Amino acid sequence: MLGLIQRVKSASVEVAGQQSGAIEQGILLLLGVEKTDTHNSADKLLDKILAYRIFADETGKMNCNLQQVSGGLLIVSQFTLAADTRKGLRPSFSSAAPPVLAKELYDYFVARSRLLHPHTATGIFAADMQVSLVNDGPVTFLLQTE
Repeated sequence: MLGLIQRVKSASVEVAGQQSGAIEQGILLLLGVEKTDTHNSADKLLDKILAYRIFADETGKMNCNLQQVSGGLLIVSQFTLAADTRKGLRPSFSSAAPPVLAKELYDYFVARSRLLHPHTATGIFAADMQVSLVNDGPVTFLLQTE
């Protein structure tokens, strides 16, 4: 499972002109699901995201996690993260999960996130979404599970 996280001052996602999710300070997560991913992969990635220390403490060092700053988590499905771009000029999606598995794991990830972190908002799986954000830093990391 792949998670591109961005520390944000604010972020929102719209589908067909309607806002489906928004947060203030927190993390925008672009979530990619690969065909080898499982519930265990989702658990590991979510636990890492919630504990990842990317927010400043009182001395300005990145020592605080999302929960310590009471930040929001905006989860957006991102099929293209699973692309293999090593060869050629067109991405290959051979490692991406098929839609049924990807949706099941996305839904599982979101449900578990809402259980562990009430400040969770989402986009809509497989929709054409417009994502807006104010990246704070900028601070962006690609997290992966094995």
